[in-house]
Amino acid sequence: MTDQALPDSPADRAEPTDPAGAAADRPEVGVGPWPGPWPEGDHYDPELLARGDRRNVVDRYRYWRNDAIVADLDTRRHPFHVAVENWEHDFNIGSVVRTANAFAAEAVHIVGRRRWNRRGAMVTDRYQHVHHHPGTADLVSWAAERGLPLIGVDNLPGSVPLETYPLPRACVLVFGQEGPGLSEEVRAVCAAVLSIGQYGSTRSINAGAAAAVAMHAWIRAHVFDQHP
Repeated sequence: MTDQALPDSPADRAEPTDPAGAAADRPEVGVGPWPGPWPEGDHYDPELLARGDRRNVVDRYRYWRNDAIVADLDTRRHPFHVAVENWEHDFNIGSVVRTANAFAAEAVHIVGRRRWNRRGAMVTDRYQHVHHHPGTADLVSWAAERGLPLIGVDNLPGSVPLETYPLPRACVLVFGQEGPGLSEEVRAVCAAVLSIGQYGSTRSINAGAAAAVAMHAWIRAHVFDQHP
């Protein structure tokens, strides 16, 4: 396993910006330079205090150094992990990372190709632990060493409704590639495969949306104690 998959291009590392001309029609994001005497504390970034903080962070972390934000998040991350297969360069992975950051997942695991499109992450991968596994066997070994069951999420024949399944507190939620879904190799090693109830005409929702639903189900079960 390796940490932090490589970006696709320098543009993937930049903060998101509005198209030319759009900024004039929208309120400015973030905050400007710190007014008055600067606050004390090693977690503050002098450059941000001087120039302003336009990052995609909650107010609690305004003007904080990136590494200080990560360190603070590390004290209160939740014990679930998220893994997503990346055999065909899935554009949903960035969205999965962003949602994992929003719900304070312990880490995101990219299985397969090392490179992934970061645009949908909206730079939240700076604050979210992201690990790479070259194949399913590596993920399985990593999870087994930590006693973490793999819980697949895919609408497959024989799958169990997510809405009725007692999600383990410590686990790895696994999502497949957009289109083919969970690979046969991953299905074979999952402790359970869960489906998300759908009631319209579409056959499926995309991997980014499915990951958000499953992560929020974990939050409901273990943060708000709303077990089925």
